[in-house]
Amino acid sequence: MSEEYKISDVRGRFMQPVKEGRRLNDPSWTNGRIVLSNKRLVLAGNGGKRTVPLSKVEGLGGRHDASQAVARVSGYTSLPFDGGENVVLVATEDHDTLEGDLYRAFLDQEVVYAKHPAVAGGVVQDSVWEQARVKVGDDSLDVATKSGAFVQLDLDDIGGISTGERTVEGEMRGVIEAEHTEGETSVQTHLSGTERQCRFLAAYLQKGAERSKANVDLDESDREVLMALYSGVSPFEIPNFLGMDTDRVESIFERLIELDVLEEVRVRREVSLKPRGRNIASEAMNDQ
Repeated sequence: MSEEYKISDVRGRFMQPVKEGRRLNDPSWTNGRIVLSNKRLVLAGNGGKRTVPLSKVEGLGGRHDASQAVARVSGYTSLPFDGGENVVLVATEDHDTLEGDLYRAFLDQEVVYAKHPAVAGGVVQDSVWEQARVKVGDDSLDVATKSGAFVQLDLDDIGGISTGERTVEGEMRGVIEAEHTEGETSVQTHLSGTERQCRFLAAYLQKGAERSKANVDLDESDREVLMALYSGVSPFEIPNFLGMDTDRVESIFERLIELDVLEEVRVRREVSLKPRGRNIASEAMNDQ
């Protein structure tokens, strides 16, 4: 059994809108101390102390319809436990940090199975499943495989995730397929584990997929360009491939770079001969 260690100790507020399967009519927030370790969450206020073993928490939720007191707080995390019979809400001034610490508590040092790259450039690879240890980084999921490979899945780079069940090491297990990039190549990393591990892994990676979708309003031309790039068409060949004006393609590239959908690798210069250059070229051709 791993040793218990503290992850965070902050001031905040909390409430319990559901207790022993019963929704409370008028729950209120309690100001106090929120202490999180890799094994438990401790909520301490004037009314006493409540300890929630992390092993009993089913997941991390968002908005919880309970009362006006809840509605007035914009950023909090709900934690259902004991099979959903109990729910606590926790909130701090830095909601993102609190949520990240909670994911660290649930996922850091967990041993799962990983296949990387499972798919590269749209082509299925012959990678095998191997044991791996995961760690929640700063806006990333870090995966270290038993063979020594290190894969960093940046949340801002997650194009999408899907979940399902497959045979892994002779057993039917939950599998998460996460799409991201390595260099200029679109790849998929597949992760598998217990039902509980997959639930928290999928929820954490989904945060990245949602970021990718947020505030990206693409028209049909934008999508055509992205699909062409995804299928392996060179950026320089896009105008001919799509039958689109070069200036129009360039403007789409600029827009997608601003939206953080594309990354500028290099700028191609368009040049024309000056009089001196024409003379040099003409002399070189006459010398042939």
